[in-house]
Amino acid sequence: MKRDVESICSQWGWGSLDWLADWTLEEALCIQQIAAPTFHEAERARYIAGRFADFGLADTAMDEVSNVYGRLAGRRSDAAILILAHTDTIFAADTDLTVKRRGNIIQGPGLGDNSMGVAGLLGLMKFLHESDVQPACDIWFAANSCEEGLGDLKGAKAVFARLGSQISAVINLEGLAFGHIYNAGIAVHRLRITAKADGGHSWLHYGRPSAIHSLLELGVQIAGLNIPSHPRTTCNIGLIEGGQAINAIASRASFWLDLRSVSPAALEQLRRQVHQLVQLQRQKGLEYDIEVVGDRPAGHIPADHALVKGALAALAETGVKGALEAGSTDGNVAAFAGLSGGHHRHHARRPCSSPG
Repeated sequence: MKRDVESICSQWGWGSLDWLADWTLEEALCIQQIAAPTFHEAERARYIAGRFADFGLADTAMDEVSNVYGRLAGRRSDAAILILAHTDTIFAADTDLTVKRRGNIIQGPGLGDNSMGVAGLLGLMKFLHESDVQPACDIWFAANSCEEGLGDLKGAKAVFARLGSQISAVINLEGLAFGHIYNAGIAVHRLRITAKADGGHSWLHYGRPSAIHSLLELGVQIAGLNIPSHPRTTCNIGLIEGGQAINAIASRASFWLDLRSVSPAALEQLRRQVHQLVQLQRQKGLEYDIEVVGDRPAGHIPADHALVKGALAALAETGVKGALEAGSTDGNVAAFAGLSGGHHRHHARRPCSSPG
């Protein structure tokens, strides 16, 4: 694979691509100016769909979850490569999207995550189109929705439901973490835990169970669990809500719990511990509901996989020593399926031969 990368670099002259880097940055700035919070990516998706058409892709389409698709026909149609980048951002629709420049530094909400990733997708598309390259196999491009937060990889899951049977390799583009290759997907399980009680007045009904008191007690117990560092596992209460008034015994309260691990088995053990603690709170006369609000599968490909080696070799051509990482991205879906995923680059069962 290293020799393949060197051959491609020699054939296409990557050293003369400063113009494409400039174009990609300007494209990222255009994309960043279109608000796209998770679940509300349609306007940005329509802009990207126009770009797909500009570069002559076949089978362009936009689905019901605002994923955009397009295919560059190869010399054969089996064992296609999928290249994807998510369009959504963590920032709300009313966020000030003003871009600030300080020397060579450009800052703006959502520019790195993931306007640059989407622009990189379009930059590759532009290069292949203008170079009149026909790859060895089909290349599917997808700009997908719902990667962030409670999106729960909904967009990527829809992409794989649509194209999975045609795909043998996946490259997932993220605009941040340059030089890091994510060859492992962290398992993530997210819960909204809600306590319910009869409530009452803080003076008149003192002694009645409080949803907030019980939930706080549960939170302390969860925070006190013995979380393993090997395999790396984490737990975080990120949001808490509830109660009606300062002088009211709370009748309802919730928190949102994020559980992660590089090991699905360790994550399952932690999940069971949380459920056991909730059951203990139920025995104290309160009602508890547990809602699963996110479930990201784990997966990995080995460090000696051909695509990992190829990604490292490509970085080396730019003078960057790549590092392997585990993370939670759309690549989780590919890795779980036994495909590939991430530069943030992802992985494959049988890689296509190099385009050309």
